[in-house]
Amino acid sequence: MTRACATDILLFNFITVRIFLQPELALLFAKKKKKKKKNLPSFPLISLIPKKKNMADQVGLAFLSASLNVLFDRMASREVLHFMMGRKPTEALLRNLKNAIQSVKFVLEDAEEKQLTDSFVKDWVDELKDVIYDAEDILDEIATEALQRKLQDAESSTTALDKVRDRFSRTFLDTFVNEVETKIEEVLDRLDDLVKAKDFMGLQVGVGEKQYPERLSTNSCVLESDTFGRDEDKEEVIDILLSSDVRGNEMCVIAIVGMGGIGKTTLAQLAYNDSRVEQHFNLKIWFCVSEEFAMPMVEKSIIEAATSSPCPEFKNPEQLRVILKKSLTGKKFLLVLDDVWSEKPIHREFLGQLLRYGARGSTILVTTRNDSVSLAMHAIATHHLKLLPKDDCWSLFEKHAFRNGSSNADPKIKKIGTQIVEKCKGLPLAIKAIGDLLWSESNVERWTNILKSNLWDLPMEGTYILPVLRLSYKYLPSYLKRCFAYCSIFPKGHIFKKDQLVLLWMAEGFLQQSKILTTEEVGNRCFDALVSRSLFQQLSHETKSGFVMHDLVNDLAKSMAGQFGTDSLKKIVKMTRYVSYFDESLGTLRDIEADLLKAKQLRTFLALRFPRVECWENKMPRTILCLRVLSLGSIGYGITTLPDSIGEMKYLRYLDVSSAKFNRLPDSICNLCNLQTLKLSCCRNLDRLPRDMWKLINLRHLEIDATDKLKEMPIKMGRLNCLQTLTKFVVSDSKHDNAIGASIGELGKLKNLRGILLIQELQSVRSVDEALDASLKDKGYLEKLVLKYKPDPLGISESQRGVLENLQPHENLKSLTIDYYSGEGFPDWIGRLTSLSELNLFNCKYCSALPPLGQLPFLEKLWISGLHRVVNVGPEFYGNSSNSSMKPFGSLKFLRLENMLNLENWFHLGAENEVETFSQLEDLYIRNCPKLRGRLPV
Repeated sequence: MTRACATDILLFNFITVRIFLQPELALLFAKKKKKKKKNLPSFPLISLIPKKKNMADQVGLAFLSASLNVLFDRMASREVLHFMMGRKPTEALLRNLKNAIQSVKFVLEDAEEKQLTDSFVKDWVDELKDVIYDAEDILDEIATEALQRKLQDAESSTTALDKVRDRFSRTFLDTFVNEVETKIEEVLDRLDDLVKAKDFMGLQVGVGEKQYPERLSTNSCVLESDTFGRDEDKEEVIDILLSSDVRGNEMCVIAIVGMGGIGKTTLAQLAYNDSRVEQHFNLKIWFCVSEEFAMPMVEKSIIEAATSSPCPEFKNPEQLRVILKKSLTGKKFLLVLDDVWSEKPIHREFLGQLLRYGARGSTILVTTRNDSVSLAMHAIATHHLKLLPKDDCWSLFEKHAFRNGSSNADPKIKKIGTQIVEKCKGLPLAIKAIGDLLWSESNVERWTNILKSNLWDLPMEGTYILPVLRLSYKYLPSYLKRCFAYCSIFPKGHIFKKDQLVLLWMAEGFLQQSKILTTEEVGNRCFDALVSRSLFQQLSHETKSGFVMHDLVNDLAKSMAGQFGTDSLKKIVKMTRYVSYFDESLGTLRDIEADLLKAKQLRTFLALRFPRVECWENKMPRTILCLRVLSLGSIGYGITTLPDSIGEMKYLRYLDVSSAKFNRLPDSICNLCNLQTLKLSCCRNLDRLPRDMWKLINLRHLEIDATDKLKEMPIKMGRLNCLQTLTKFVVSDSKHDNAIGASIGELGKLKNLRGILLIQELQSVRSVDEALDASLKDKGYLEKLVLKYKPDPLGISESQRGVLENLQPHENLKSLTIDYYSGEGFPDWIGRLTSLSELNLFNCKYCSALPPLGQLPFLEKLWISGLHRVVNVGPEFYGNSSNSSMKPFGSLKFLRLENMLNLENWFHLGAENEVETFSQLEDLYIRNCPKLRGRLPV
C-alpha cells in the first residue's frame, strides 16, 4: 500500500465517524494532494467500530512528553550540531523535524484527558511514540558517524595513502548524508499525517505537566513501625507457625490469602523476621514465585540458603535433588513462597516432598490472591487478610503524606485527605502510593486535582491496575516516566540491583545531563525517587541490597510500556524496542532469532535466564545490530566466542558477557565508540584485552574482576578519560621481552575512578616514581583498594617499601587490603586513613610490627593473617593520640588474627585504659597462633 493511500484511508475513517458533526472534513479530504512516496510505515488503520479503551492510554501521553524532551536534547547535542555545520539541506530538515514534533508536544496534556472519552487516540499515541523512536535513531546515527570521523581524524596523517583514503571517506560521507536526509523526510511525512490527525481529533494546546516535590529515598525495608493495623494478623500467623511441631508428620502448608495490594507480602515478612520465628526454625528461605512456578529455581534457592554459597549448575536434575535432600535433611525449615498462582497437583506434590526431606515441624508459608490456590496446595490453615481499618488507613496515609504529621496541616487539606483515603478502599499499597505522591505538598488546588481526577473512576476489569497507581504514575516528573516504564521488561518477582538498573537507563539515554552530578548520580536520584513513591520496595530479608516491584506496580509498568517493551518473545511486534528473555525450557539463542527479527529496531535485549546457550558465532542477526543494550551475563557460561560482527553494533552502550569462556575479545569491539559499560567479570579464561581499548572513548565502567588469567592491561589506558569503574589493573611485567602492557602510571590519568580497584602484580612496578605517577592520593572517590603482590621467593624487598609509600590512597578510602607485600615495615600513611572502616593485612611475612591503628575512628573490621615476624603486639598498635577522650579501637566490631606463627605477647595498653579498649568488639577470631600466651586485652 502506498503512503498516500494509507493516509487517505486514515482520513476516511475519521471522516466516516465524524461526518455529521464536521461535514467540512469531506472537503479537506477531496482537496488532499497526492504524493508518490516510498513504502513507508503507515499510521494504523482505525476501525469504524469504536474500540474498548486501553486502560493505559490516559497516562501514555505523559510518557511521550518525556520522550520528546530526550529527543530535543539530542537534537541540540554537540555531535549533531557539529555534524550539521555547513550542511544546509540536512540542517533545514532537522529544524522542520523539531517544529513538527513541537506541534504535537503542546497538545499532550489535552490528549491525556481526551483519551478517556475518545478511543481514536490510542493508535495516534502508538504511532507518535514509534516516530519519536525513529527520530532518535536518526540523531543517534548522526552523532555516532560524527564521533567515528573524529576518531579517524585523530589517527590520520598526511601521507599520500591517507589523502586517497580521505577522498574515499568524503564520498562515503556524502552517501551517508543523502541516506540520513531520506530518513528524516520519511519521519517528517509520518509526522505530517499525525499533525493533521491531531487537528481532526480537536486536541488543544494544554498546560504543562503537573509535577510534585521529590522525596528522598528512605530505607523501605518492612519494619513494624512502618505498618499499621496488622498486629493481630501478625500474631495469628506466628501462632500457626510456632504450633507446627504438634502436627507430627502432617503436611504443614499455611496460606495467607488476600487481594492484590492488601499487604500479604508485608504480613509474611513481619512473621518471617520475628525473633520467635528466628529461634523456632533452623533454616529460613524466602522465594518469590509470581506467575510461573519454577521448581528448579526454588530448589536452588533452598540450597543457597542452606549452604550460604551459590548453587552450582547441574546438567542432571537428579543431582540437584540429591543436594537438595542433603541440605534439608534434619533441619526444621520455614519456606516462604510469595505470590503463588499455580493450582497444579505437581506443585503440591513438590511441596510435600520438600516437607518430607525436612525435620518434624518444617513449614511452608504461601501467599496468594486466590482461595483456590490455598485449597490446591492442601493448606492446613488459611489466614484471610482483610482491608485496613479506617483509622489505620489514615495513620498510614499521614505518615507518607505529611512531613511532620498532619496536626499542623491546613484543615482544608486534611479534609481532602480523608476523602482521598476513602477512595483507596483500605488497600495499603494504594494509600502509600498516593501518600508518597502528595508528600509535603501544601497547595490545596493540587490536592483537589488529585481528588477529582477521572482516573479514580476507571474500572479495573481486564487489568489488575489500581486507579491510584495510574494517578501516581501520571504525576511523576517526566524524566522518571521512561525509567519506570523500562522496568516492564523484567518479570514479576525480579530482584533489581540499583547500580545495574541505573547503567541500563544511562545506556538508553533516559537520564538528564547535569553540570554538577555525574550521569550515574542522576540515575541514583531517579531510582531513589521511585523508591520514595513506593514503586520499588527494598527487600527486608537476607539480601537487603536488592529491590522488588509489587506485582500491581509491575502491571502498571507493562501497561505504560505497551507494545514497546515486553518480557515475552511471543509478544514482540514491529514496534517493540525493549525485550528480556526468561525461560527454563531448552533452546538456544538461534532458536529465538526469528522472534527477535519481528522487531524492526530493538534497543535492549536482556537474557535473564537461559538453560542452554549457543551464541551467534558467525554474524549477529540484523535486529541485534541496532541494540543499545546487550546483556548475556546470566548465560555467559555457554559463550565460547564472540563474532567479529559485534564491532558493527555501533550504537551499543552496554555489553555484559560476564562468565563467558572465551580467552580473547574480537579486536572489532574497539569500534564501539558509544560503549559505556563493558562487563567481563568471571571470564576466567580471558588472558588479554584488545590492544586498541583506548578507542572506547565513552567507556565509563569496565568490570574485569575474577579474570584470573589476565596478564596485563592494554597500552594507552589513560586515554579513557570517562572511566569511573575499573575493578582491576594488572601491572605489566617489564622484565619480559613480549610485555606490551600499560604501566601503573596510566592510572594517574584516570582521574574519575571510584568504587573498587584491585591493583595486581605490584612487584612489577619499575620505580618509586612510577608508583607516584598512579596518583592514588588524588582519587577521592575510591572506596575500596586492594594492593596485591606476587609471593617473592627472594626475601625482603626494599624497593617494595618505596613503592608502597608512594601508593598512598586518599583519606576518604573506606577499605584497604595489602597482600604478599615483601617490605620490612608498613608505611606511616596507613595510620592516617581516618575514614577507613575495614583493613586486611595478609601474608606480609617480613613485617615485624603492626601499624598504629587504634586511633582510626571508624575502623570496624580488622583482619591480620600471615605476619610471621610479629612477636609482640605492643602499645604502638593502639596509636598515639592527643585526643585523650578517644577510646583505642572504639568502633572495632570484628577482629581476626590467624597464621601468626611467632606471635607470643599481646600487651595491654594500661590498667587504667583496659576496660575502654575494644569497647564495641563483637567477634574475635584467633586461629593458628601457637605461641600466643597470657591474658587477651579484650
